[in-house]
Amino acid sequence: MIRQELRELFEKQGYGLVGNHSACKICHWTKEAIRGKSVCYKQQFYGIQSHRCLQMTPAVDVCNHNCTFCWRAMDFTGGNMIDDPDEPQEMIDGLIEQQRKLIVGFKGSSTADMRKYEEAQDPNMAAISLSGEPTLYPKLGGLIEEFHKRDFTTFLVTNGTRPDVLRQITEPTQLYVSLDAPTEEMYKKIDRPLIKGGWGALQESLQLFPSLDCRKVVRLTLLRSNMVEPEKYAKLISAASPDYVECKAYMHVGFSRKRLPHEEMPLHQEIEDFSARLSEELGYTVKDRKEDSRVVLLSRQ
Repeated sequence: MIRQELRELFEKQGYGLVGNHSACKICHWTKEAIRGKSVCYKQQFYGIQSHRCLQMTPAVDVCNHNCTFCWRAMDFTGGNMIDDPDEPQEMIDGLIEQQRKLIVGFKGSSTADMRKYEEAQDPNMAAISLSGEPTLYPKLGGLIEEFHKRDFTTFLVTNGTRPDVLRQITEPTQLYVSLDAPTEEMYKKIDRPLIKGGWGALQESLQLFPSLDCRKVVRLTLLRSNMVEPEKYAKLISAASPDYVECKAYMHVGFSRKRLPHEEMPLHQEIEDFSARLSEELGYTVKDRKEDSRVVLLSRQ
């Protein structure tokens, strides 16, 4: 059950809360897409439609990391599994209803592309991320299955600490595992795990990649302090052999501003430079980039 003080905080920040532990939120790029302006880098890289994206989480206040770069409040979160989990079908119905309420302000707006607004009423892409760690939701496999029954594309983002879950769930369309440090020492400093053995579990999740059939991505959230030792990142990534690597700058937003100085946010050119070094170490090619998101995409093929 979401605590009342956290519920009030989330609602103030524009979250649409559903049931006991799930939520959605309209991201900047969904709004821009409905206005007929720019789109999310995920549309540019992978072909999803930003205006039909449901950015959601089945574990809004549950996480086993306290990452320094995370935009969320951490005063109320913990690393426990969700007890008495909500059912996937009811969760998705509620999230779509909340999504429609959150975008209703575009109805009749002179700034909105009304065709895209109407299409946005029926999202077809689930970004299972937003806040918390989704693998701590015990019915994650059923959630992905239910999305797929409704012809959704699913992008699952995880910190990689639950390889046991990744082995048994229905595979998403695209699986992201976050890699935020080249060494265990830096991992503990940046990701601040609330569990023991997190680094080993992360390695296990990366090593699981080759056995999975879905599209696989290693996601690097890059601060100026962790853009070091690309050869060590390359060794970890090589064991996973992902289809893609995203090198994405940390953005100085939300509650991360209380933990990190603005100087930790790299410029896009710094991301380009580090990506080039990593590309050389990995043997991957630079496939694409989106400067306003400060992200570079490396491709294995």
